[in-house]
Amino acid sequence: MSKPTIDDYLENGIYGQKQTKPDERRKFLGSLRERIVVALTQSQVMEKGTYKEVQESLKNNPNAKLLLNGNMSYSYLSKYIKLADNYHVSFSMVTNKEIETEIGLVLAYDYAIDKEEIYVKKKSEKVVEKKTKQEPKKNILSKIKNKLF
Repeated sequence: MSKPTIDDYLENGIYGQKQTKPDERRKFLGSLRERIVVALTQSQVMEKGTYKEVQESLKNNPNAKLLLNGNMSYSYLSKYIKLADNYHVSFSMVTNKEIETEIGLVLAYDYAIDKEEIYVKKKSEKVVEKKTKQEPKKNILSKIKNKLF
């Protein structure tokens, strides 16, 4: 490689340092797809509770870094910040006002790990249990009889 010229310094000053895959970096909060352990969309981060997949990933990857979308409300991100703190995983809020991304959270390394499936499937809808034993309907005469006797 040749030495940088004055033009190279000027370009870096005007446009910033050259990056590989800038669109991918904008999408994944400054990281590359090949470095990611797990990723959640903004809507998944906004759901109540936390994803067990993220919790397990934080537990099993203490040297990774948790990247959080800084354009989201802190109230949604705080539960994942607490998880990261519990497992001693460093985290960072990434804010880019010019670019909108659907990604809300990324757990990534500084090097490639090439994990095939990084997205967590949406939580399944919780089934509300209904009472299996329903009380039989009482007519007016049976109600009066119960009060009298």
